[in-house]
Amino acid sequence: MNESSSTTNESGNQYPEVRLCASMISFILLAFFNLVINFTIVSEERLRTQARFVLIFHLLLSGLVYFGLSSAFYLQSYMRFHISKASCLTLITILMTSASNILLTLTAMALDRYSAICFPLKYSALCGKHRPWLLGAVTWLLALLIPLYLVTQDREPDDQARCTRAQMKDGQLLKILLISCCTCLIVYSYAKILLEGRRIGVLNKRNRIGRKTILMHGVQLAVYILPNFVLYVIHLLARAEYLDSKTRDLFGEVNFAFFSLAQCISPVIYGLRKEELLEQLYHKFPCLSCNLKGFLEWMARTASLGHCFHIR
Repeated sequence: MNESSSTTNESGNQYPEVRLCASMISFILLAFFNLVINFTIVSEERLRTQARFVLIFHLLLSGLVYFGLSSAFYLQSYMRFHISKASCLTLITILMTSASNILLTLTAMALDRYSAICFPLKYSALCGKHRPWLLGAVTWLLALLIPLYLVTQDREPDDQARCTRAQMKDGQLLKILLISCCTCLIVYSYAKILLEGRRIGVLNKRNRIGRKTILMHGVQLAVYILPNFVLYVIHLLARAEYLDSKTRDLFGEVNFAFFSLAQCISPVIYGLRKEELLEQLYHKFPCLSCNLKGFLEWMARTASLGHCFHIR
């Protein structure tokens, strides 16, 4: 028990309850969205054979796995449980895999839209019933590469292994490279989509909606990418002695909580705004139709982007 307590202190986590509460709230919200959205996608053939909806399925599933295991990880830290080294490495590996898969899935979604808009004939020829699911499986396999590499590099003896946040900070260079590559691909894809829309002379109204939709996607992507850079800035300020350890940890926990809860908006941005999915969702869950419409309208007012959330 004392060893676990010292582990918490050594890891610099003076506010474990903040991360625990944020993870559990995010998990509950995403569990609801997974239930209604993913069930609708899987049960409707017209949706489950389209790559954009299959990728939404994997995005929500990755978020659910990530926040579910984050809740378990911070719970064992908060309660000071003893777990074996193998269990700790397994937990961290799946956590890192699901986190990486969120970013890779967002990248695949951007590339999918780029291919569909810029190369429509080739895109239609390549699309099949099972290929979207194969694409989702590929993203999971790619997401597993970095965690597996870091696990194989672990040299800590079994009797000294401690399941702390410090063990998730390994491989920072690889993580930065992954984030940078995915960010460049996403920005390139959306830039090409905008240029293609201008080239083919799409109606001005459609162009405006498309630009604002891409802006919304960009804001949501920033929610996934910015936390790493914010943590890096906090680390630099602490190293320069502008922040003491307690203040640094508090900023870190607030950063985690804010961006974790903000990531729960992704089902609205990527799923509930799609009319095909929303129509089927109303059909599958008629009791939610009024509540969902009210929720979307509230989100529209909050984001001051009402015309982008307009529901017919």
